[in-house]
Amino acid sequence: MEGFSLKKQLISIIIPVFNEEENIDKAYHAIVIELKKHSDLDYEIIFTDNASSDGTFEKLNNLACQDPNVRVLRFVRNFGFQRSILAGYRSAKGDAAIQIDCDLEDPPTVINDFIHLWKNGHDVVIGLRSQRIEPRYMIFLRRLYYKILNRLSDVPHLVDAGDFRLVDKSILQQLQVINDTQPYVRGIISELSRNQIGVQYQRNKREYGSSKFPLRQLIKLASDGLYSFSTTPLRLATYLGTFIAFITAVMIVIYIIFHFFIKQDAPPGFTTTTILILFGISINALLLGIIGEYIGRIHNQLRKRPLVIVDKSINIGYEHLLLSQTE
Repeated sequence: MEGFSLKKQLISIIIPVFNEEENIDKAYHAIVIELKKHSDLDYEIIFTDNASSDGTFEKLNNLACQDPNVRVLRFVRNFGFQRSILAGYRSAKGDAAIQIDCDLEDPPTVINDFIHLWKNGHDVVIGLRSQRIEPRYMIFLRRLYYKILNRLSDVPHLVDAGDFRLVDKSILQQLQVINDTQPYVRGIISELSRNQIGVQYQRNKREYGSSKFPLRQLIKLASDGLYSFSTTPLRLATYLGTFIAFITAVMIVIYIIFHFFIKQDAPPGFTTTTILILFGISINALLLGIIGEYIGRIHNQLRKRPLVIVDKSINIGYEHLLLSQTE
């Protein structure tokens, strides 16, 4: 029919930032170059600023003035990487959303592969890092973590995957109603997916700025994954307690045999006794810590605080974020 044109599909790009003023312009231009290769698609770029203390927000403000497709959410404080990502997904209006970091370690050229596989019917397309520019022991620990997580969790997690991924609108709609105060977003998305696939790519070296993910943050992220998608750490208390009770019973039997049948008391040992006492105390502390982690998460969940608190917004509303954790 003449004069009839199909409405273009919209791709939302989610970019969480924290003190990335050196990378803002470079990331924006590199991403837009790839998006403009798809004449059948429109785009929006959503920056979520975790209260940067440098000139990041000023850079974003300038970009948003130049390009109305750029949206900016600035939070009153740093709510963490995972909350920042989830807030971006919930703010996306696209038929699909792609999350990518601002440092360009994940190459924007891979976006084309994501879009191609999405058009072929995949609701989640995940970037798999075939090569990392980091020490070998870190690569080993990351892969070991995912193997452990997959063993303990019912949700499949792809090894060498990060948060660089495409998510279909069907998943975005479900993320709107996810009520989790300490979200492990990549795990939630994998749980909601019906047809996810991975794309291997080679990671780039960060050219400007420094990583915002020190070892402490990586350990916290790993803990969030384990506690969010497995109750096995709680079962550990039962298993370990049963094992220690069994060992104790065996030692009691041995003591009775020595005392009543061999007529010889076991040799006293201050060191042995002290070690066993300290071992028991440490096990109790470990198990109480694990239980405390779960109780703390329950406490945070029951308070029903907002996912994030927005300080300033540009070209985008944020009413949906006000209600996301209070309903």
